Amino acid sequence: MAPSGVADELMLRCLTMFDSQDETEILRRAMAQVSTVGPGRAEAGYLLLGGGLVRCPDDGHGHRATSALDARVRELAGRDGPVRFPRRAWGWAFALREPDGLREPERPREPDGLPAPDRPVPGGPAPGGLRGALVVSSRDRPGEEERFLLSLLVHQTSAALSIAAAHRRERAQAAELRRARGEREAMRRRLDRALSDLGHLREVHDALARAAARGDGEAGIARALHRVTGLPAAVEDRFGNLRAWAGPGRPDPYPKPDPAQREELLRDAARRSLPARLRDRLVAVAAPRGELLGALCLVDPEARADERAVRALDHATAALALELAHRRQLAELELRLRRELVDDLLTGADDTSAYARAEAVGHDLHGPHHVVAARWADGPADDGFLRAVGRAASGLGLRVLPTRRSGTAVLVVRGGPAERALHTALSRELGSPAGAVGVGGRCDTPQEVPRSYQEALRALEVRQGSHSAYGITFFDDLGLYRILRTGKDQREVEQFVREWLGPLLDYDAKHHTALVETLTAYFDRGGKYSETAAALVVHRSTLRYRLQRIREISGSDLTDVDSRLNLQVATRVWKIMRSGPE
Repeated sequence: MAPSGVADELMLRCLTMFDSQDETEILRRAMAQVSTVGPGRAEAGYLLLGGGLVRCPDDGHGHRATSALDARVRELAGRDGPVRFPRRAWGWAFALREPDGLREPERPREPDGLPAPDRPVPGGPAPGGLRGALVVSSRDRPGEEERFLLSLLVHQTSAALSIAAAHRRERAQAAELRRARGEREAMRRRLDRALSDLGHLREVHDALARAAARGDGEAGIARALHRVTGLPAAVEDRFGNLRAWAGPGRPDPYPKPDPAQREELLRDAARRSLPARLRDRLVAVAAPRGELLGALCLVDPEARADERAVRALDHATAALALELAHRRQLAELELRLRRELVDDLLTGADDTSAYARAEAVGHDLHGPHHVVAARWADGPADDGFLRAVGRAASGLGLRVLPTRRSGTAVLVVRGGPAERALHTALSRELGSPAGAVGVGGRCDTPQEVPRSYQEALRALEVRQGSHSAYGITFFDDLGLYRILRTGKDQREVEQFVREWLGPLLDYDAKHHTALVETLTAYFDRGGKYSETAAALVVHRSTLRYRLQRIREISGSDLTDVDSRLNLQVATRVWKIMRSGPE
């Protein structure tokens, strides 16, 4: 076949390389064509990846030969040059560079088989546009025609790789352009959304500012929130009582939650710091300085509230917190005025002045009052404790004037607390029953308040000194303890009980009997055998036996007037010390 015919046939076969845009596939096809142009074979192919020539695809040669060949190709640094192979007369590494054009190369005229322009210049710079390298070898040195065909194959391979690289760059540029356009569109959408959110936020601020300027208070905040969200809004105090409502569907009557569950829900919402969904509502807690003052709710049974509604609720809750904090400050001022009034009442104040000052703080001092004193073991008697006592009393419908004195919360109460109700309410409010409450006797005029105060302290001390130290004690129920003193004289009272009941107490403790209880029941029922036996659920003969044992163990004669009086007083005091006043 004529040389031009062989070249034309090679050109036709090389066209398949231009069908692919995969550079690895192009190199593989080029290596497959090497054996068609002469006795040589392709030893390895390299592509420029990451700034260096990387063998691609792997030809499966041994590690040593592969390493030596890779080192030689790196040494050539992108230039053509000879490569040695065992038992091969000729080897050459052809650099695959972007051609200036796709014209046919001139036939080589140099004796080493290379075209003159491709002769490597020792120490010269590496040619630009490098795409890879093709390493071939032959058992014999190739002739002029074979070298020409190899140069033609290298030229076509370089052109195909250059076109594939151009396509890859175009794809990368197109992808980068799409990414840039996507980022620009996303940025535009974010900007539009930010502008829209800013406009909505300004609407919220304007509505809340107008409500504050008009002094609308909680009702104005609820109306503003309803107007900007389209959802019913409710303001509740910390106990779940409705303070303000805006929008349709107001419940009538408004549901009253369980106090314990309400407190747990509020504290859970406060810990989240953001509005939280509780059943059909979004609830945000107004808690300035960490103190729960109330809640702002969006009624949303269909879950229509979006991010804007949540943001509006958050800002409205901040406004509500400021409003409630301001009201709390006014309440604390009123509380100080009330304390000053109570302090004067406890030390003694004339009726006329006391009535006028009480009326100024909204309390009617006319009519029966009682003084209440309370101490709790789980915390100091600070302002928080005093407020808790006041809330517990108010929750029972009591009108009170509160103050603090010597670690004790003191209340001047209109009317009187029901038995045990105040201690129960305080235990629930404070979360602990570990406290005592003393209630003084009735006072009908301000001048009688100091006497009721001393009686309340007396009842409180008796309760705290009893075995059942937690509970409520009324001075009117103290009986004998009204004339007994406490403090330093408490020890003398205990010594008196030991003097008259000591042997019986020791005998009961050792033998698990109830002789002191039997004697107490006997005295409480006026020494009547039948009533005492019925109260103790024993037979009359059993009662007679016990009373005989009491005479023997105590050494006291129950028929002696003095002994009988001392024993009766001792049993009454023992009873109060053991379980508190009845």
